[in-house]
Amino acid sequence: MQSIILIGFMGAGKTTVGKRLAARLKWDFIDTDEYIEQKAGMAVSEIFDRYGEENFRARETEALREILQEQKAAVISVGGGLPMRKENREYLKEIGRTIYLRAQVDTLVGRLSGDTGRPLLRGQDLRTRIQQLMELRSAVYESAADVILDTDTMHVGRIVREIAEITEDLRDAEKNS
Repeated sequence: MQSIILIGFMGAGKTTVGKRLAARLKWDFIDTDEYIEQKAGMAVSEIFDRYGEENFRARETEALREILQEQKAAVISVGGGLPMRKENREYLKEIGRTIYLRAQVDTLVGRLSGDTGRPLLRGQDLRTRIQQLMELRSAVYESAADVILDTDTMHVGRIVREIAEITEDLRDAEKNS
């Protein structure tokens, strides 16, 4: 069985949904940001501050290479910028099924207001910065996704149920092929 990869903007719910989905499926959960932090021995924000965004993006690619070598089904939550590299999108396709947790700007502003730990949102008007990044990322997220779930009005439990059903359908299809 292939892994389930959750993509989407910061605050879309990837980690929250991913942990609950992994528990439901009895699979491992991997958050690529946490994975990178453990290997680096420092927070994502510190990596950005010390080494810059490009260094962090290279670490994301390396993390995907390592996850791909594991060959074990897991629920994987990736950082919001990870799918922007073509190479990363190719790794995602090899690792498993990609689900885009899509949320609108208003929803993201509500979820991210007061969050000071995200390097790409520091020092700017939150709504403006989210809109700028979403303009750059939305089409990429959509093209990378096998499934798109609009999460603005969905409770976490419902999102988990929908993805679990998709996963079960994929398992059935694999058994019958």
